Amino acid sequence: MKTILLFSASCCVLSAHGQSELADTLLHTATVYAHTARAMAPNQQLSGERLEALNAHSVADALRYFSGVQLKDYGGVGGLKTLDIRSMGSQHMGIFYDGLQLGNAQNGQIDLGRFSLDNIEQIDLYNGQKSDLLQSAHDFGTSGTVYLRTRRPTGNLLRGTFRTGSFGLINPSILWEHRWNERISTSVSSEYTSSTGKYDFRYRKYFPDHSLAYDTTATRQNGDIESLRLEATVFGKTRWETPGEWHAKIYGYLSERGIPGAIVNNVWYSGQRQWDRSVFAQGNWKQRISERYSFLVNGKVAHDYLRYQNPDSTQLYIDNTFRQEELYISAAHAFRLLPDMSLNDMDWSASIATDYQWNSLNANLNNFAEPQRNTLLVSAASRFSWQRWKLMVSLLGTHAFDHTKNGNSSHICYTPAFFINYAPAPGLSLRTFFKRSMRLPTFNDLYYTEVGNSSLRPEYTTQYNLGALYIKDFEGWFSHLELKADGYLNKVTDKIIAVPKGSGQYRWMMMNIGKVLAYGTDVTAQAEIKPSTQWSLVGCLNYAFQRAEDRTDPDDNDPKFGTYKGQIAYIPQHSGSATATLRYRFISLNYSFIYVGERYRASSNILANYEQPWYTHDLSLGFDGTHTLLHSKLLFEVNNLFDQQYEVVPNYPMPGRNYRVCLKFSW
Repeated sequence: MKTILLFSASCCVLSAHGQSELADTLLHTATVYAHTARAMAPNQQLSGERLEALNAHSVADALRYFSGVQLKDYGGVGGLKTLDIRSMGSQHMGIFYDGLQLGNAQNGQIDLGRFSLDNIEQIDLYNGQKSDLLQSAHDFGTSGTVYLRTRRPTGNLLRGTFRTGSFGLINPSILWEHRWNERISTSVSSEYTSSTGKYDFRYRKYFPDHSLAYDTTATRQNGDIESLRLEATVFGKTRWETPGEWHAKIYGYLSERGIPGAIVNNVWYSGQRQWDRSVFAQGNWKQRISERYSFLVNGKVAHDYLRYQNPDSTQLYIDNTFRQEELYISAAHAFRLLPDMSLNDMDWSASIATDYQWNSLNANLNNFAEPQRNTLLVSAASRFSWQRWKLMVSLLGTHAFDHTKNGNSSHICYTPAFFINYAPAPGLSLRTFFKRSMRLPTFNDLYYTEVGNSSLRPEYTTQYNLGALYIKDFEGWFSHLELKADGYLNKVTDKIIAVPKGSGQYRWMMMNIGKVLAYGTDVTAQAEIKPSTQWSLVGCLNYAFQRAEDRTDPDDNDPKFGTYKGQIAYIPQHSGSATATLRYRFISLNYSFIYVGERYRASSNILANYEQPWYTHDLSLGFDGTHTLLHSKLLFEVNNLFDQQYEVVPNYPMPGRNYRVCLKFSW
């Protein structure tokens, strides 16, 4: 009943006001770029020239340069790429595309490699959550969030881009932006990608005593991809006296790719294939009604089709198809509770949001449960600021109801969060937060034939963070300095993991028995130097220390094979990145470096599971040219400059030195 009242209130507000002229500046536009300076939770941002300077083909490539991030990359242009932050698991990450969360109820993972940077103007990563009040309940529900913001038209633009390079890459794209009048603008973007995915790599095999068995060079096979992305968006501003804006988007993605598979037992080729078809339509409306009240409405429908085929005659033949459907609607309301913000430099605001989401999954598996999930999320939040202090609290309630052919189940939980920010001096802020989050078991966890466990409980994370941020602008050649440091402690309980079912090791079942304790620190330093109007140098350094321990079973403490207090799989204790852009007039030189320290492929930290550290150097040289109405840019890229042979995921070799050329024309 409460949900009905909340949505009814939104509808009443929308119909009770007539239309009038838009105020000159929207509140949303005025604040969106201020997050770095005033965010109450740790955040990192890539935008503008810094984002464009990276040798990055996709969103996944760009996210590698954030501190505290682990990117699982299975290699090549078409390889699956998923994100983990501070060892909480990729399912605890929320990926938002123009304000609405991307969903995958089947396995909870979003392949970030399929999202191009061609029409992305800003990427934000938040630990915890944004400090905005006017946001959907989903924004309060994840342990970390990535916000992908596509370009907003500022005028009329037609841009064509063509990339080519190693691995048979052919990657043309086109972007058309048009501003029809002061209130309406449109953006249409399309991109085609084709690649053979073939690259040479060096493969070494060792005996149990770590002596070299063989050392050979081979070619990665079955890593080809062909994909097409189409996207169209209409942006609008309302004609009310108070500021308001809306957008409506339709997005389509088609792909066919090979899955190269792991190189084990001297097997060099895998014939697995995957087909994807994804379509979604979404929109939102943000409106300020008065100085004391604003609302936000979101809506989305999505359809995802996946076909997976394994024709290997030596194994069980597989040809499975999965179809997901999603319906989502949200209404959020923000209220200013104090009439005059100037009173003692004090402000107090609150918000309430209600989200409803429906998901279904169908597959051609025998005895498949055909699950449907109805999820209701209700959030309440309040933010108080007084002089140098800012405080924010939120509470999210989640009720999920699953219906299958075999019965019904439900989950109800409440997760709080608390943030404090104190600014003792200009440019300096100290921050701390506590947040508890939950992720529901995915459909695969619960209902996958012979593996799923319908009795699973939700998986919980508890986060503690203490950090500082310092920002200073200077007069003269040293123009900008930004320093960030955050220490954290994370706990994951009721972690869903696969364990052997019965006495055999060939049958598995999902269970809530995992526990992880992670602690560490993230440090970022960024500076900008401008010796003259023609020269500039921007540099950024990131470092992360992370100790992520398996705390599942205290009795599993054998010094040789035990996993208790062992560093969990694939998580390095030390990692970092560096980027630098040197610009002189129309020439830019861009350098980037990534380092990932030693890791283990299992929580048993023994030599047999040891993985070497790896690093890569990337370099690019760009030339900008302008002639009357035509603007062009030519970019030469060398990635993995020193031909480092490495693996992000064991037995999935990554490309060595490779090249790319990019040509852009804008009218």
